[in-house]
Amino acid sequence: MADAKAEKRQKLESVFPILRDELLGYLKQEGMSEDAITWFQRNLDSNVTGGKLNRGMSVVDSVEILKGRKPTDDEYFKAALLGWGVEFLQAYYLVSDDMMDQSITRRGQPCWYRVEGVNLLAINDAYLLEGSIYYLLKKHFRSEPYYVYLLDVFHDTTFQTDIGQLIDLITAPEDNVDLSKFSLDQHQKIVIFKTAYYSFYLPLAQKVLVPLGEYFQVQDDFLDFAAPPEVLGKVGTDIIDNKCSWCVNTALAIATPAQRKVLDENYGVKDKAAEAHVKALYEKIGIRMRYTEYEEGAYKRIIDVGPGDVKLKREVFKAFLDKIYKRQH
Repeated sequence: MADAKAEKRQKLESVFPILRDELLGYLKQEGMSEDAITWFQRNLDSNVTGGKLNRGMSVVDSVEILKGRKPTDDEYFKAALLGWGVEFLQAYYLVSDDMMDQSITRRGQPCWYRVEGVNLLAINDAYLLEGSIYYLLKKHFRSEPYYVYLLDVFHDTTFQTDIGQLIDLITAPEDNVDLSKFSLDQHQKIVIFKTAYYSFYLPLAQKVLVPLGEYFQVQDDFLDFAAPPEVLGKVGTDIIDNKCSWCVNTALAIATPAQRKVLDENYGVKDKAAEAHVKALYEKIGIRMRYTEYEEGAYKRIIDVGPGDVKLKREVFKAFLDKIYKRQH
């Protein structure tokens, strides 16, 4: 099973250099300087590759399941291109999000804006990553009858994610901690718009996958607290960054007055001792056990509901769920 997954990943990865060369070829065709071409290539290689590729592989897996056969070479390439489109969008958001959050590391490496010589150029690099999606879509799908639909789904999902980012940032600004704005309902709204749409809805454009995205983000929130940096691939900063996380919202929902005071005084404070107080409180209220209960319940709810009346094969639905159930990073 592991070998099959690795083989699928390698096949998907083999498409990336083709797409990268097409993008670089456009810059060369337009007479851009070698410096610009080299910078763009470094941006692509550093930010688009290196992740788990779950989003990209989900597109390819879904095409194969829905067709009920192995795709032709052309069908595979187009599915892989769309999968990479989702990965390009992910890269666009990670570069932007890391700047807004002032994060330190990403995938075990310094965040792009922290790389020597990059700094605020990362803003334009993020735009280039997003723009790359539409160049590739136009190049390969313009003559297809579903081209406009592809544009719509990428544009709509991007806008929904931007809205999610907005409500996340104004609910939990780093320099103004106000836990009265936090709630599990608000957290749900943030994660559906900020993560679920582009991570799960976009790869197959089916609403039934949105609850999977919610579950995925709750996992992310818990792992930010519970997973060691060497496993997570970054330093967890949700507590000191005043994030509207599942962990703090769960704690707020059950905290005694004394525990609420600890959260009010220490959450969002840029201080290791304050962070340690919050983590100790999480342990005291049994956040690990509560997450395990949440995860088991979420899996059962999702798998019991299944695809419902949506024309979506159960194998596709379960393939998405199995990619993230009980993940460790």
